[in-house]
Amino acid sequence: MDWVESLGMASKTLTSNKLRTALTMLGMIIGNASVIAMIGIGQGAQRLASEQFESLGPNVLFVTPGSGSARQRTSQLPRNLVWDDAKAIATQVPSVAEVAAQRQSQLTLTYGGRNRSSLVVGTTPEFLTVRDFDVAQGRFLTEDDLNRNRRIAVLGSEVAANFFGQESPIGKKIRLRNVSFEVVGVMQAKGSFLGSNQDDAVYIPLTTSATSLTGRTSPYGLDLTFISISAKDEQSIPAAEFQITNLLRLRHKIVNEDDFTVQTQKDILRIVGTITGGLTAMLAAIAGVSLLVGGIGIMNIMLVSVTERTQEIGLRKAIGAAQSDILVQFMIEAVLLSAAGGLLGTLVGVSGIYLVSTFTPLKAAVSAGAIGLAVGVSGSIGLVFGVIPARQAAKLDPIVALRSA
Repeated sequence: MDWVESLGMASKTLTSNKLRTALTMLGMIIGNASVIAMIGIGQGAQRLASEQFESLGPNVLFVTPGSGSARQRTSQLPRNLVWDDAKAIATQVPSVAEVAAQRQSQLTLTYGGRNRSSLVVGTTPEFLTVRDFDVAQGRFLTEDDLNRNRRIAVLGSEVAANFFGQESPIGKKIRLRNVSFEVVGVMQAKGSFLGSNQDDAVYIPLTTSATSLTGRTSPYGLDLTFISISAKDEQSIPAAEFQITNLLRLRHKIVNEDDFTVQTQKDILRIVGTITGGLTAMLAAIAGVSLLVGGIGIMNIMLVSVTERTQEIGLRKAIGAAQSDILVQFMIEAVLLSAAGGLLGTLVGVSGIYLVSTFTPLKAAVSAGAIGLAVGVSGSIGLVFGVIPARQAAKLDPIVALRSA
């Protein structure tokens, strides 16, 4: 019996009991669909994170206060980042292009009897360039605003739309912690970053933030939440990271561990990639268990099939069928079951990815190689789990088989 004839017989056997065949394939369908969906969503999450980090600004680095066990430093108390640190980086690090000091807090805004809690960012004029923002109306902060501690504000697009709608907010007064601020500009919409809405923010001069709102300073100067820095170009980023670290260690008189952290976009993206990759691998492993259960289900049904078809096997052997013919036929049935289940599962998984991409910002996608690998693995599962039933069928004695039927 050739392969084509065996394939035809196997197909006929499987289609003769469609419900049982469908139920047998169910485990493979669920397992493969889960694997494809998890891979696609994981890759989409990494792509989304990469796009969002690119929107942070060109060649940007961040310096944040604190690092592991910073309190282990020798003679000094742990020191926060201060505005003088930012000024020193701007003037003494040659590979740096712009430096924006930032001091952030969540405050209540009031206008026309309505309240709204938004992120209030005290910053410097360089913020616009470093973070790659644009102004849609009016203007941004200037050095003169900082020097004069002016009570002015630039609204994020969502704050402006919420309070003023289609009306221009330029020249209007809003209140932050009951302190009046004049609106001088509105930022262009920027979108969300890792779930944080960048348009729901208000930008005010850094000095005004300290003197009129939060009032937090340390013995070393005006405290900062973090410092945003843009390197001169992409090639300058490693040098900038090294020079900033050395400068701050000198300024903070650090002997052992740093009391600050310098991170590049790639560092943060690597952390996000590690997290999403780990989650994807964990979920794919769970989905892999479904494939294993599907394979066991196929073996179980094939063993039942051997018992049910004992007469058929005995009759075929009695008229001259070789052991290899029986073995091949049952192996083909097992592989067909798992491959068809894998293929259907792949279609379900790809459909799920399409729905996720259509109705969410996550642009999930899976490569052709991953699809081919998933289908190949599902076919291999049939090959592995079909061996025992096929060998059992092939070794049946024709006389015993006919008697027991």
